[in-house]
Order: sequence, then structure tokens, then C-alpha cells
Amino acid sequence: MSSDAVTIIDAADMGRRRFLTGSTIVVGAIGAGFVAVPFLGSWMPSKKALAAGAPVEADIAKLDMGQAIKVEWRGKSVIIVRRSEKVLETLTEVESKLADPNSENTAQQPEYALNQHRSINSEYLILLSWCTHLGCSPTFAPEVRADWQGGFICPCHGSKFDMAGRVHKGMPAPTNMIVPPHQYLSDTRILIGVDQGAQV
Repeated sequence: MSSDAVTIIDAADMGRRRFLTGSTIVVGAIGAGFVAVPFLGSWMPSKKALAAGAPVEADIAKLDMGQAIKVEWRGKSVIIVRRSEKVLETLTEVESKLADPNSENTAQQPEYALNQHRSINSEYLILLSWCTHLGCSPTFAPEVRADWQGGFICPCHGSKFDMAGRVHKGMPAPTNMIVPPHQYLSDTRILIGVDQGAQV
């Protein structure tokens, strides 16, 4: 009888040990999960970082002729200008005043904007509102005067750009304003940050 009692006690003890071992493993796994999730999450870019590099949509439906709007992309302002036929005609008239009228510095615009009007659709100009001299934000100055056909003037050091963002000769800015990657989602919506023809 005493040997049976010993056997029963050992079997019960083994059951308890298995239960405690299993419970410890489960609790340990849950604890490891609580530690691992924030740790692995810290490797992921923040929502702010993701948004900073994300493409941005611009609605140009209400943009009247001669007007401009600005949108933020990657922490920089992008200016979108709606140009009239009369403004587009001035692009050839000012070429003799420009440092790079044919946009030969191809790093300043995507290939699809490598044309006289520096855009996909000649009516709309899309530029980083950023002077290539020291990064100030040029002022949109569309008013035509005797010596000025309209464009952009940098308030910091006076660099002048025409209505296609091409720099005038003898200015502190060494190159034309930058045309960011963009594509048209429709006649009235532009996606800035993704090249024309690329999958969205």
C-alpha cells in the first residue's frame, strides 16, 4: 500500500510539473512578444517620416489662368502655375536673356519635362519653389513690365527665373529651378512625387 501511495504522489507531482512548465513557457512567450513588438516597431519609419517622402496630390480644378498654388512635398513647397497662351509665347522671346534656355542641365527636370515649357502639359508649370543658389523660396512675379516678362524672383539674392523656371544670365543661381517628378491622374489632379508613366 505504501508503494502505491508513492506512485500516486509521483504521478500527481509530474502532472503539476508539466502544467507549471507549460504555463511558464506560455507566460514567457507572451512577455517576449510584449518586448519584441515595440523593439521591432522602432525599426519602422514613423508616420511623419513616411508622409515626408510620400507622393502628394494637387487639385488644379479651381486654378484660374495666371494663378498659382503651393503644396508641400518632402518638406519643400511645390508651386503650380497655370499659364496662358500669351505667357507661353514669351518663353521664346526671353531665351537670349537665359543662362540655360534649352535646359541642357538635365538634372533639373525629368526627361518628360525636357522641353521649352518644362512640363507635361504646357498650360501648367510645376516647380520646386526653391532657388538653386541657396535654397530660398522665389516669389511668383507674373506682372509684365518693360524689362520683365514675368516669372520668379528670389528675395534673398535677386536671382530671376522666367515663366518656365529658367534662370536669367548673370544671376547667383547657377541652374534652372527644379521640376519635381509628377504625373496627371486626371485633367484636374496632379500627383507630385511619382514620375509620369510610373505605377501609383
